[in-house]
Parts: sequence; structure tokens; C-alpha cells
Amino acid sequence: MYDLTEYLHRIDDVIARGPYQDTWESLSSYHVPQWYRKAKFGIFIHWGIYSVPAFGNEWYSRNMYIQGSPEYEHHIKTYGRHTDFGYKDFLPLFRAEHFQADRWAELFRQAGAKYVVPVAEHHDGFQMYRSEISHWNAWEMGPRRDVLGELKESCERAGMTLGASTHRLEHWFFMGHGKEFDSDIREPMQRGDFYWPAMPEPDHQALFEDPEPTEEYLQDWLVRTCEIIDRYQPRLLYFDWWIQRGVCKPYLRKIAAYYYNRAAEWGAEVAITYKHDAFQFGTAVPDVERGQFADVKPFFWQTDTAIALNSWCYTENNQFKPAKDILCDLVDIVSKNGCLLLNVGPKADGTISAEDEKVLLEIGQWLKVNGEAIYESDIWRKYGEGPTQIVEGQFSDGIKKHFTSKDFRFTTAKGYLYATALRCSEDGNYCVTSLGEQDASRQANFHGIIRDVRVLETGEVCPWSRDKDGLHIKCSQQSEYPIVFKIDVD
Repeated sequence: MYDLTEYLHRIDDVIARGPYQDTWESLSSYHVPQWYRKAKFGIFIHWGIYSVPAFGNEWYSRNMYIQGSPEYEHHIKTYGRHTDFGYKDFLPLFRAEHFQADRWAELFRQAGAKYVVPVAEHHDGFQMYRSEISHWNAWEMGPRRDVLGELKESCERAGMTLGASTHRLEHWFFMGHGKEFDSDIREPMQRGDFYWPAMPEPDHQALFEDPEPTEEYLQDWLVRTCEIIDRYQPRLLYFDWWIQRGVCKPYLRKIAAYYYNRAAEWGAEVAITYKHDAFQFGTAVPDVERGQFADVKPFFWQTDTAIALNSWCYTENNQFKPAKDILCDLVDIVSKNGCLLLNVGPKADGTISAEDEKVLLEIGQWLKVNGEAIYESDIWRKYGEGPTQIVEGQFSDGIKKHFTSKDFRFTTAKGYLYATALRCSEDGNYCVTSLGEQDASRQANFHGIIRDVRVLETGEVCPWSRDKDGLHIKCSQQSEYPIVFKIDVD
């Protein structure tokens, strides 16, 4: 069993001598990196043992031990009783024989991504990287490769920034249902065992509830996280939910102070993303899972969502979103001061499905000609206009948005205003009401001069006129994707 003592002392030393201390007061001096603000679009990767059964979703390791669940029944039918074939027994089947980090990186580059965030450790407790803390990692078992390390090298060669995601804390309870019947999850267990500690599952939203994670477990989590930081130097550290619990707060402050101090040593700018007010506002970047904000925000934020509606990992029945819908979300998010982290779920053999690849390449083709309105852009005085309302909050991405040619989103960059129509007009006529002639003495709206209007993708010069009802644009281009108008304002 790995002795945590030396690493814990190292963590305290780095915090003691660095510019950041493990207090919210000290951490509040943090600033979001410019590279992150400019990037706007990244790729998330859920890949692990759960990709082998490819059933249900990435929570298979939990759900297969819940008696009566579809995963439980599927497991018995397909693999046998849990005493004979447990979750750990998928490891020899997780061979990743076709995994090529360079090929993934090239696909993500073609998709227009500026940063990539692989899941380093999911709730199941299997590390997709080389680790000294636990032997249950991809370097020693399964693929026998340092997946995170290979992706770091490949993505950085391709000009993208590497981040890392850890969902380790939820492992506290993730395997707990396996103790409710005769399975391969049995006491006694100790730190270092794959299934440890397999505690009873709590209320997921509770801030205080027994049994709380123990000091031993939290120290293990702290050291695992700092090992990722030290070994791979990710520029973004993503945390999943459940870390907002009261007992976790001192450890979150330590992680943030350690990470920010180490980044200062590297001469790099880094970011932490979080959910549910786990971090004090202003000390990290808030994340909205599978959802968006309804209005522009004065702070930078991130949406993480997946190409598949039903799962974060590859399953045999994934329901894929069309690229045009994802692009509408991207434009909407960026107009509201956010960025999009879009997930793909590779197959167990290391290949990316044809459906995922198609969506990514379509997004990349659009960004190749319209990225000027997205990358390095800033918000305008308002995010947009139009009749279609966004349902605000997490897990709302399953609600279909029926955008119209009257739905526009605004961004600014390099002295230009970009008005993106989220749906193409059938007759080629558009009206941007926010750019109508205004009585500036009465309304604090746009009162500048419009010099020129062009279609960003084609360079087509658009006939236009302006009155109190809006900016009227005539455009010949037809497309199933959003259309960006580049407006020269003075």
C-alpha cells in the first residue's frame, strides 16, 4: 500500500512557499487564463473499462450491482453471476488494441477543438494513466499504456492544450450496492483495493450526510489529484459533481492552492472547473453539465455535454445529436460568455465511432470558415435576440430547441460585430432588430454606423437597409447550419 505521508508533506510545502494559500481569501485573487477564454471549444473524452460492456452508460460499474436494474439483468445474462464475473473481470477485455493517440488528436484538431480533456479517473476507480498511488491503472493493467501521457504528447504536438478530469471522489460509494448481495465486492477491504471503500450510496445533493468520506479517503483523493497535476501538468483540471460536500472543502482549497502554485512554477496559466458551488465563486470556473444559461453572464463559464444524448461513454445504442444542433449550442454559449466542452466516447478497442467522427468533422468544417466569430471573440452588449427561449439549468440538453431565422446571437472580434442566424431563412431575408435605427437619447441600444454586411463563410456582400424595425439583410446562401453575418460597424 502506498504511503501517503511524504506526498502530503510535499503538498503542504508547495502551498506554504507559493503565492496562493489554501484559503478562499487567498484563492480569490485567481484570474481565468486568456488561453481558456479564447479557446471556446474543447473535446471531453470518456474512455475506460465501462467501454467494454458498452451497455447503458458510463455508470455501468455501479448499476450492474443494483439488483433488478437493466444493467444487473444484462450482466447476468451476458457474463454470468456477479460472484464469478465482477466489474474487475472486464479488465482483460479492455485491450485498446487500436488506440492511436495521434489519430485522435488529428481528428480533434480537424473538429476545431483548442483543448482536450480526457477523463483521467472515473467513478469506477480505474486510472487511465501511470500512477504510483494505485496499481489499478492503465499502465499496469488492461491496455498497459499511459493513455493520458500519450494524449498529452499527441494533442500538444497538434497545437491543442491538454486538461484532465478526475471523478474519483464519487468512488466512495460507487461500488457500494455490491455489498447488498453475494458478489465479488466483499469485506474486508483496505486502501489500495480496487473496490475500496464501497460505502452506502448517499443523497447526491446533500451537503452533509453520513457516512462522510473519511480522512484516509480524502487524503488519498488529494494525493491522486496532485499526482495528475505533477506528472502531466494539465492546463485545466475538471471536477465532477459531489465534491461540494462540506467535508471536502478543506481539500478543495488545498488542491486549488497546490495547482495554482505549481502552475506559477511552470510559468503557465491554468483553470479548475467545478459544479454546484463546490469552489468559492471567483476562485475557479463554474461548469453547467448538459445545459446552458438563458442570458449572458458577467463571468466566464463552461458547458460540458456529449454528442450522445443518453451516455457519456460509447454504448451500442447511443443516440447522437446532429452537428447543426451542437453548433447552435456552441454559438449560443459563446455569445453568453461561455465555452463548450464536447464529449466523445471511444470504443473499448480505441477507435472512435463513425457517428462521433461524422459529427466532429461537420463541426470542424463549419468552424474552419466561421471560427472568426467564435475563437478569441468577446460578448457584445447583449447576447442575442429572437423568439426561441433557452431552458436554463443542468440536464436540459434533451429539450429540443426549434430555432428560427429570427434567432440571432452576437459576438465581437477584431473590430467587427458578428450576428449569427441560428437557422437559415428560406427566402434569404433577415431582420436584426437589435441593429435598428434608435433614438439614442431614449434607448441605450446600438447607435453606431454600419458600413458593410457580408456572409462570413463565402464573403458574399449582402444588400442591406436599416430602419427603426432593424437591420434588413438579403442573402443568397442556403445552409442547414448557422449563418454568420460579419458586420463592419463604425
